[in-house]
Amino acid sequence: MMTAFWETEGLQTLGIVVLVFASIKLLHLMGLISFSEDSVEDELELSAVRHRPEGLEQLEAQTRFSRKELQILYRGFKNECPSGVVNEETFKEIYSQFFPQGDASTYAHFLFNAFDTDHNGSVSFEDFVMGLSILLRGTVQEKLNWAFNLYDINKDGYITKEEMLDIMKAIYDMMGKCTYPMLKEETPRQHVEVFFQKMDKNKDGVVTIDEFIDCCQNDENIMRSMHLFESVL
Repeated sequence: MMTAFWETEGLQTLGIVVLVFASIKLLHLMGLISFSEDSVEDELELSAVRHRPEGLEQLEAQTRFSRKELQILYRGFKNECPSGVVNEETFKEIYSQFFPQGDASTYAHFLFNAFDTDHNGSVSFEDFVMGLSILLRGTVQEKLNWAFNLYDINKDGYITKEEMLDIMKAIYDMMGKCTYPMLKEETPRQHVEVFFQKMDKNKDGVVTIDEFIDCCQNDENIMRSMHLFESVL
């Protein structure tokens, strides 16, 4: 199955998106999100934590989650992160446990930066639930915008070959021995070249958000990946 996964046509163009969606499942398995049907409080329990989240009403208006879903999400988040925030080391610990055959630290770093929207070095409950809302309940365009932001490492509005290569290497490093056949050193760069041939329509050496979205929306494999985890919560 893993072989077919990595050999699928078009995978190299948005394989990272599939892994981002899988990341939500990993966060669930690690206990960051609890889908228990146990009774929950009527309001978020704002205990003595370092970061106090916004009220339920505001978060409900800003996301596609119901009041009860937000309560469940916060309970799981608070249980795993009593301080009220997640730091980058926590992300790395989560991924290292689920990808012991590889080195997930770089990928976790990129993913952390995508969730840390205000770039203050921590992911609050608001950051977490806003990203989760897009990945699980957002429109295709919203999900692709989020994925573009992940690729755009320096946040200048463009994806360069070097940025894509950094992401692709991070994926291969994380997958480790799961990738088959054994990857040659030049394989990530070869996949980046394919990526740019498909997406860089005007051949100027960078991919814009419009080029990215247009190419992805015309790829059946990518469109299928957009719906992988819509029923997680």
